[in-house]
Amino acid sequence: MLSVMIKSRSFKHGWWYHYRVHTHKLKNLAEDFPGLQGFLDSVFNSCPDNYFERGPRGSKFKMKLPVDLIHADGHEINSLTVAGLEANKDRYKSAHSKVQVFMLENDSKTVAMEVPLWLMPEELDSDLFSIDEPFTGHIDLLTIEDGKIWVWDYKPNASLEKYASTQVFMYALMLSKRTGIPLDNFRCGYFDSANAYIFKPDAQVLKGSLKDFC
Repeated sequence: MLSVMIKSRSFKHGWWYHYRVHTHKLKNLAEDFPGLQGFLDSVFNSCPDNYFERGPRGSKFKMKLPVDLIHADGHEINSLTVAGLEANKDRYKSAHSKVQVFMLENDSKTVAMEVPLWLMPEELDSDLFSIDEPFTGHIDLLTIEDGKIWVWDYKPNASLEKYASTQVFMYALMLSKRTGIPLDNFRCGYFDSANAYIFKPDAQVLKGSLKDFC
């Protein structure tokens, strides 16, 4: 039954990304977000793979956006990470896969993993980033909780990350553009087995100048 509820496809976007969607949870949790359901379904058949062969990646930006970052002590996602690393220790080689698949299969709020995203240059209304090719990335984990869409990135050493908030912010922005869902409906975070950092993305940070960043 589980294999029926999880729909998957592998994309060679530089290297292999294994996109998976839990269709049953998505249907139940995203009733208020038809744009999200439509996008996640469309990616299986109409992902523009050529966009991922060139242009900037979300993980490559070395700029720290001034977001209101909160250290969420004792967040549930930490215990799920610990459980995933243990449960899938012999099933997958990478820590990412161990955690991602465990959450997709066992966490009631997780609806998708390795979601491919893209943003066209004309869709980025900001002078902070100069791009002339599609901007791309892959969301590690997508969850829905309390009427909000959460964009999560797994960082095995989360406390040492300097630019992870920028990466996750841009993923939320890309998903907002692709789905037509206002950014106010999104929340962002990155995590490992011990730490979780969360924030509310605000498009106004993109209106700043370079002097606002460190």
